[in-house]
Amino acid sequence: MPELPEVEVTRRSFAASIAGARIVDARLGKPLRWPLGIAPEALVGREVLGVRRRGKYLLVDLNEGLLLLHLGMSGSLRFAPTDTLAAPGTHDHFDLVTTLGTLRLHDPRRFGAVVFAGGEGDPVARKLLGGLGMEPLEDAFAAQAFHAGLQASRMPIKQLLLGGKLVVGVGNIYASEVLFLARISPLAPANSIGPRRAQRLHQAIREVLARAVAQGGTTLRDFSNADGMPGHFQLQAQVYDREGLPCTRCAAPLRMLRQGQRSTFYCSHCQRP
Repeated sequence: MPELPEVEVTRRSFAASIAGARIVDARLGKPLRWPLGIAPEALVGREVLGVRRRGKYLLVDLNEGLLLLHLGMSGSLRFAPTDTLAAPGTHDHFDLVTTLGTLRLHDPRRFGAVVFAGGEGDPVARKLLGGLGMEPLEDAFAAQAFHAGLQASRMPIKQLLLGGKLVVGVGNIYASEVLFLARISPLAPANSIGPRRAQRLHQAIREVLARAVAQGGTTLRDFSNADGMPGHFQLQAQVYDREGLPCTRCAAPLRMLRQGQRSTFYCSHCQRP
């Protein structure tokens, strides 16, 4: 599932190329998770001002309104000169054709979405974005506010990180890596994490996600950015998918447990409750 690093990598791979483009056509394929909310032809003539990210949503700002794109479980975007793209295939569900190229959403499982909103104050946008937590790669991600959020929850720390209401983008792979770097057990209640460990965790979140972005994200199956390039973060994972292999710190065998039907990888020796 594309997480914050993959979405940010995708954004960076086409944002500059599409900025300033004028929409000349829009095509919808099979229905996605939510309806577009506007007739596709109504987008024609609008200008793309830029592309931002909020959590795992890409926000394509138009001179009139914005498009919110979500990659779902298996989606990816491709941006290329229109005359170089093949005809849309079975799993190509949205084409935004512009004067600078075509942005295409490919999504085999159709959990992704493209939604139009009049602006971020639009009820549709507020419903999708309103409950999102702090952005971990921005300066506003303050350690003190993060620690206060931890103290307000008794959930196991990994479950809280995955929830996205305190901080966005720490998906399953990255949560395991973050907690290993911070030396905190995934089972530790969030409110048991004191100021010093919270500071380590805060820093680990920023470090792991920034490193993942720099590595082009994680490609376990089919993720690629809008240029068609895969990610490489999985090659340097310290604990994820390494059950039974020696810990890189202490050489003890790494373990795996299930939390909320998700696999958690950790070192029971290095990571304390």
